[in-house]
Amino acid sequence: MILKQVKPKELLRTLLKAGFIVKRKKGSHVFLELNSQKEKRATSVSMHPGTIPKGTLKAIFKQTGLSENDIKKLLK
Repeated sequence: MILKQVKPKELLRTLLKAGFIVKRKKGSHVFLELNSQKEKRATSVSMHPGTIPKGTLKAIFKQTGLSENDIKKLLK
């Protein structure tokens, strides 16, 4: 099941809820990092208007280690 179209601000808010922190910003990109006991993960979110393309969203899922269901729960 594919996640509905997500806007960058929604995704950023969701990743912050999941424990990621904003590491830096450059232009329209926000770079996030998660430092846990087990692993270190990083991703970036492009803060352009509109929704995030499906392929980009899947890549962010892979980089963050979060599943689609995790994101859906956090979006609510």
